[in-house]
Amino acid sequence: MIISTDTTHIVLLALLFFMFVIQAWYWLGYYRKAAYARPPARAPQAILPPLSVVICARNEAENLARFLPDVLRQDYPSFEVVVVNDCSEDNTFDVLGDLMKQYPHLKVSIIQKDPGFTHTKKLAMLIGIKAAGNDLLVFTDADCRPASPQWLREVAAAAASEKTDIVIGYGAYMPEKSLLNRYIRYETMFIAMQYFGMTMAGKPYMGVGRNLAYRKSFFFEKGGFGPHNHIMSGDDDLFVNRNSTAENCSLMTTHDSFTLSVASGSITDWMKQKRRHLSAAAYYRKEDKMRLFLEPFSRVSWYGLSVAMLVMLASWPVVALLAVTRLVMRSVILKKAAGTFNERQLWFISLFFDILAPFLTAFLYLTTRRKGKGRETWK
Repeated sequence: MIISTDTTHIVLLALLFFMFVIQAWYWLGYYRKAAYARPPARAPQAILPPLSVVICARNEAENLARFLPDVLRQDYPSFEVVVVNDCSEDNTFDVLGDLMKQYPHLKVSIIQKDPGFTHTKKLAMLIGIKAAGNDLLVFTDADCRPASPQWLREVAAAAASEKTDIVIGYGAYMPEKSLLNRYIRYETMFIAMQYFGMTMAGKPYMGVGRNLAYRKSFFFEKGGFGPHNHIMSGDDDLFVNRNSTAENCSLMTTHDSFTLSVASGSITDWMKQKRRHLSAAAYYRKEDKMRLFLEPFSRVSWYGLSVAMLVMLASWPVVALLAVTRLVMRSVILKKAAGTFNERQLWFISLFFDILAPFLTAFLYLTTRRKGKGRETWK
């Protein structure tokens, strides 16, 4: 049976249009919500609840000395900072000891290294959670600093409702001049557009441990890390994925609510970190995995079909019209998102990253599954 060229063109054009519709659905239905997010009107709180900030650290002496004071000096009336020194072999112990002399609200728990016992970051998290003296827990990393002294006030405001059990924030990366740094920041912003937009659409699925809060009572009520205890990663997103609902999540969208982290300085380190994060995605809820798969699949298919039809000179005016429409839609929303997430420098280069990202992520995910990277150590 011979299929005519015209039939082939029609089929390809139909597939291209279908991929365009899927892309438009994501950009207009989810990413636009995140890009145009505005802080909700919140009444001033007469009494601010006491908070516990929990940080797990392994061989982070330099980062703790550099960033922990910014956490300890937050403009907030009642809070403590719990640092879990997890088997560190550098001078973390001394750095924390010096800081404890200056800041009486700093508490330290220590996990001693045992050659016969290995554990995931979740053990350190659990020890920090149990050591915390307050119900509202705030999580960040040792290589992070708050973007503002008002960070904890933003957390408290987002958690003010009795219905709110989980507060999701944005964890940005500090800008540097390298192309790798720009890609990491672009990808971080794009992923935030996904989980912010889906949370706003009533479909929360993840948060990042660099900027996350939930209630201690809620954590134990839900069985802690539950069935994901054995997984090396996912102390943040898997807990949110398993326990979040449209009603119990709140977002922090102001620049004062952001945190800033040190990005990986080498491709090897970044790939190792990315594989560790991707290993957790295999344990997401089925509907979340489908939504996260469909967008990059439709994007890759869109580019492939567009190139194929242009090479064949098939319906090129229609292809060009769809391409321009998608480009304008994407550019307008992404430019707005770059302002919302304070990443205005990334808008122009994002066109190249838009093509690269799904291929690179697919490669890392497939090699993660094949090599079983999820069982690496957390640091």
